[in-house]
Amino acid sequence: MTQASDMPQRRSFARIGHFVATRRKLVFDYLSAISGAGGRLVFSLAYFVALANTLSIAEFGIMLSRILAFGFISALYRTATIRPNLIGTFTAGFLLLGVLSLPFLAAASYIVYLIFFAGTVPLSAFAAIVFAEALLWRPVEVALIVNNGLGKFGRAAVLAILATALRAVGAILFMLAAQHTIGVWSLFYIGANAASLIVAFAFFYPRQRLRLRAELYFRRLADSIYVAGSEVLFYLQMEFDKLLVLSIGGPHLAGIYAIIMRLVDLTAIPIRTFSMMLVQRMMRAPELLSRLAVKSGIEGGVFLVSMLALASLGIVLHFFPNALGRNVAEAAPLVALAICVPGLRNLVEYQAELLFARGQTAVRAINLGLLAGLKAVLLTYVLTTIADTANLVLSLNIVFLLLYLASTLLTYSAMRRPAKAI
Repeated sequence: MTQASDMPQRRSFARIGHFVATRRKLVFDYLSAISGAGGRLVFSLAYFVALANTLSIAEFGIMLSRILAFGFISALYRTATIRPNLIGTFTAGFLLLGVLSLPFLAAASYIVYLIFFAGTVPLSAFAAIVFAEALLWRPVEVALIVNNGLGKFGRAAVLAILATALRAVGAILFMLAAQHTIGVWSLFYIGANAASLIVAFAFFYPRQRLRLRAELYFRRLADSIYVAGSEVLFYLQMEFDKLLVLSIGGPHLAGIYAIIMRLVDLTAIPIRTFSMMLVQRMMRAPELLSRLAVKSGIEGGVFLVSMLALASLGIVLHFFPNALGRNVAEAAPLVALAICVPGLRNLVEYQAELLFARGQTAVRAINLGLLAGLKAVLLTYVLTTIADTANLVLSLNIVFLLLYLASTLLTYSAMRRPAKAI
């Protein structure tokens, strides 16, 4: 009798124990992943300080690197998350498509050079930077996303810290060099990224036999191209923002805008870690965010964490204006005025990741295009109507609020449709 009455209680304790164990693993995984993001943030700050005081030319290498393999890195990520036994097969596909994409990468790079850098940057230096970013650093990101897809967040964190530290060391050595030209920097950049690539594939990439299965790759090529297009558009609109501010507001305002947006981008590092883990879960369970309470709770958390991150940076810069370099000191008093921008911007990026998780990559690309156009219109309006720099920075909160509302409408309307099977 006593044994029978104890059975429900034991089952309750077992369920509680299972719940705690599951959440404990989730928390441990997040802490492992966020440790990589934290370490990456530290070295990104060092990298930022070094380059903020030595280089004034925008680098398009990150954007152009998304063309490599026609964005097939997204298919490799899904494979690592859902079908890890096919990593070797899809790695072979990435290498094959990487080679096939080289003429397109070269053509796009030359067009970008002609539009933005001809006459100001030597072609050899620009080509060296694109080479370092696309053919050396982008494969390091492949190793990172494969480890994250496999749930090996600790290994990914260690690799992220090591790779970012190597780039920071390269930037600091360049800062200490006798010459601070873009040509000299390109040599340091190649060396740092090459060292990161060797470390990534010698010690961190899973060992699987490479097998070519072309029918698998071309079946997923359209989805990969949508993802690549979205990422190119994301980075292109950021650079276009700077050019827009430069053409309307002048070089002084453009410099302040670029610095503030770079600081805003730093606040996204912990948010991207969370988004990455959520995306992985949504790949396996697309209806994870079906409840309004869950959606609003997550978005509220993203906004709060982002806002607190910029507030912390603002406090540091208030007391130590030169903490991130002399160029940043001038913009330091204005950072706090953009207090809501990080949360709203990070939410737009988070919502785009939800569509990626559900396989709605074509809709994601269209949405990002619409938002880029809306952002250009809004920025043009505030730049032509507000003359005072402080008020203009303050108005960015309204600009990004309108972008967030538009993104919310587009994203959650699309999420009413069934998720695409991958």
